[in-house]
Amino acid sequence: MEQTADLEIFVVTTPGLEPALCAEMQEKGFAKPVMAKGGVTTHGPWSEVWRANLELRGGARVLARIGSFRAMHLAQLDKRARKFPWGDVLRADVPVRVEASCNKSRIYHAGAAAQRIAKAIAEELGAPITKDAELVVKARIDDDLCTFSIDTSGEALHKRGYKEAVNKAPMRENLAAMFLRQCGYTGTEPVVDPMCGSGTFVIEAAEIAAGLHPGRARPFAFEQLASFDAATWATLRGTPTAADTHLRFYGSDRDAGAVKMSTANAERAGVGAITTFRAHAISDLEPPEGPPGLVIVNPPYGGRIGDTRQLYGLYGAFGKTMLNRFKGWRVGVITNEAALAKVTELPFLPTLPPVSHGGLPVTLYRTGVLGGV
Repeated sequence: MEQTADLEIFVVTTPGLEPALCAEMQEKGFAKPVMAKGGVTTHGPWSEVWRANLELRGGARVLARIGSFRAMHLAQLDKRARKFPWGDVLRADVPVRVEASCNKSRIYHAGAAAQRIAKAIAEELGAPITKDAELVVKARIDDDLCTFSIDTSGEALHKRGYKEAVNKAPMRENLAAMFLRQCGYTGTEPVVDPMCGSGTFVIEAAEIAAGLHPGRARPFAFEQLASFDAATWATLRGTPTAADTHLRFYGSDRDAGAVKMSTANAERAGVGAITTFRAHAISDLEPPEGPPGLVIVNPPYGGRIGDTRQLYGLYGAFGKTMLNRFKGWRVGVITNEAALAKVTELPFLPTLPPVSHGGLPVTLYRTGVLGGV
């Protein structure tokens, strides 16, 4: 039975975004990140688990792998789960729930496996087992090897803690951050989103420029673990203050309600001073004063609103505005239909693999600098 302070840490992301998350983790100094299906693996002590939750924009949740053993049948699983040092990680006074999965193993009934492990935790440690517990122990039984992980995030990481209001089909914050990254955005240029919805792209871009950690304003499940050190966490988190930046970030939408929502979300996120939201149509969009940067947009598309043909006019108007008024800027468009991207007549670069957004496979279409400037 292995258990070590040098944990294997698995940062889950949306399939298709593994390369972008891996690049982010390298940039932020995580040890030897390695891509796997649906996420990126690194190693380190508990403080790196906390830092991953606090700092990574592309993660969906952070799993800490706390140990493993072989189990060929339920009685063996029961016996070994009872000997596992749960008290090193879990607290007897914090409720937990257990989720299990089985693959190519002699133990094939995931429900029965989860039940045995939950009973072992309850009887050996004394921790309450409840269906709605925020703290989740995940057991993966693969080729007869049972591996335990703790979901250290709690609520999914795209929930940054500032967005009270959302519109239909909102772009998740972790997807928005990785799409910005794939467009070459590093926090050193302005960003414009002319179909801003609840303001996600604009707020993410502003936070990156201001050096604010995405997890600064929310609680995490790891705060309820026996391995949690409040003093170290307080030092790591620090006091979230925005760095000075001369850059400004702009959102607009023809829906005045979306503009009001975005403004309120930006204020709660602490970037109200460097963001501006206005209500107007795409055809009225003008580039802001100052240096060129990135225009990024998540327009309506067929799977979201039904008939694709209704949208040709919108995409055509967007493309025309970009080509006529935004020379020197780069453009990113997220859509699930190549035909809609084509209607813009923008000079797109080769596309990256599609990513699942709200159950639909969507593709980021990116340009280089428009007009050859």
